[in-house]
Amino acid sequence: MDRRKSIQAIILGAGAGATGLIFKGCKTDEGPTVEENIASGAEEFFGRTPEELKLIEKLNAEQLFNTHEMETIAVLSTVILPPKEPHGGPIEAEVPEFIEFIAKDYPEMQDTLLGGLMWLDHTCNTTFGIEFKSATLEQQKQILDTIAFHDVEVPLEDQPMEIQFFHMMRGLTVTGYYTSKVGIADLGYKGNMPNVWDGVPEDVLEQHGVSYDPEWIAKCVDQSKRGIIAEWDEEGNLLT
Repeated sequence: MDRRKSIQAIILGAGAGATGLIFKGCKTDEGPTVEENIASGAEEFFGRTPEELKLIEKLNAEQLFNTHEMETIAVLSTVILPPKEPHGGPIEAEVPEFIEFIAKDYPEMQDTLLGGLMWLDHTCNTTFGIEFKSATLEQQKQILDTIAFHDVEVPLEDQPMEIQFFHMMRGLTVTGYYTSKVGIADLGYKGNMPNVWDGVPEDVLEQHGVSYDPEWIAKCVDQSKRGIIAEWDEEGNLLT
């Protein structure tokens, strides 16, 4: 999913040379260039290697959860992380779709997730005579309270499947939400932004017995000129 590339983007910068992404027109006899592959899916898969594109296409074509299970995941995710105004919650952030994608990408998670969804419905039916997704919020919370707090002294893999399931679902829900545009907007994160620098504070300069050259200050710490690129002469003297 294209919104889940934060970690990959960090790695991509270091590995770009190895993948050929920095070489324009790098082409093999077998097919299009890397750039052509990336450009063909730029809207959805910008920054992906050809191998990643093939894997994403393969996973998107598969179906792991049926309609009922996806609806249950949607309900459960909103119980774990209730929607907040004005950005919304897990549904608006497409958390259920994210969970299915990750589960297809990591098959070892599937038994726990599928088993946990069955456990939810079985327990809710036994207790309240209704499926989990159709139960009231209070009934849902009553069921979840029995599996939400595991014994930290016992390794998670040694605890009951339903406890492992909720621990996994909680992690996936929070991860899916806060790596989405909706979740990032909820955090108020704006990314890297230019700041305004007026030089070292005067009291700090005085402590060290130094001061700025007024001519240098006028050229380099004038915020009205912050968009001007500095230039030097051949002898290293600042011109602008």
